[in-house]
Amino acid sequence: MKTLVLTAILLIPFLKVNAQGIGKLAPPKPPEKFPNNAWGIDVMFSEGGFGAGTFYRRQLSDVITAFTDISFSEAKDPREFTFVDYFGNTYVAGKINRAFLIPINFGIQYRLFENVIADNLRPYVNLGIGPSLVLVDPYEKEYFTAFKYAHANYTVGGYIGLGANFGIDKNNLVGINLRYYVIHMFNQGVEMLQGKFDKDLGGFFITLNLGTMY
Repeated sequence: MKTLVLTAILLIPFLKVNAQGIGKLAPPKPPEKFPNNAWGIDVMFSEGGFGAGTFYRRQLSDVITAFTDISFSEAKDPREFTFVDYFGNTYVAGKINRAFLIPINFGIQYRLFENVIADNLRPYVNLGIGPSLVLVDPYEKEYFTAFKYAHANYTVGGYIGLGANFGIDKNNLVGINLRYYVIHMFNQGVEMLQGKFDKDLGGFFITLNLGTMY
C-alpha cells in the first residue's frame, strides 16, 4: 500500500494537466442598456418636513445624464422650537412667517464605478443649479388660507448630491438621492422668527426617486 501511494506521488509531476478540464471562466456580462429618457416624482424629507417634486432625465452617454427638476418644500429656521399646549395644539414661539422653497434646477448626473459595480446598483453624483422662488406667508393665518397672503422672492440656488438607482428593470426607475441645497437670498432675507432674518435657506434632503424609463 505504501508503495502505491509513493508511486502516485512521484508520478504527479509527469501527468499532463489540461486546464480546460477544470473549465473556463465565463466571459464578462455585457453592461445593461437602459432607456435614454426617464420621468418621475421625488418624495423629499428634510428637517423642514416633507416635500415633493418632479424630474426629467436624458441620458447623454453611458456615464453622463442631463436632468431638470422642480420641487416644493417648506423651510424652517434652525432655531425654531415647537410647543404643544394642554389641548394638543402645536405652535412655534416667535414665528411670524412660513417660507416655502420652489427651486427649478438644471444639471448633470455622473455615474460612478460603471465597470466595477453590478448594474442593479448604479451610484452617481449630481449637480444642479437654477432659479428659485421663495414664497413667504403669515404664520398667524391658517395653513392653506395663508397662501392668499403670500408674497414671492426670486433668487438663485442649486444642490450637490450623491445617490444611486436600483434594479435592472427597463421600465421603472427607483432610486435615492442625498442632496444639499443652497438657496441664497440677496435681500435682507426671510423673517421666519421675529427679528431674525435668514439669507441662506435649503439644507440636507433625502430624496426618493420613483419614475418610468422610456
